[in-house]
Amino acid sequence: MNKLEDIEMAVSALPEQEYLQFRRWFLERDWENWDRQIEADSASGELDFLVREASEAKTAGQLRSL
Repeated sequence: MNKLEDIEMAVSALPEQEYLQFRRWFLERDWENWDRQIEADSASGELDFLVREASEAKTAGQLRSL
């Protein structure tokens, strides 16, 4: 077996409460990684096009209130 198969088996064997705790931890970890990536992309200017597009849409009167 490889590590991934071992992990899959271990997760499958968890009691319901421990599985829910593991799932919550894993999702939080995933979101933290996502947040770090967004922050890095923003700091590097990779998301500047979104601000430009929104500004252009606002100027053109293409935005609607949420």
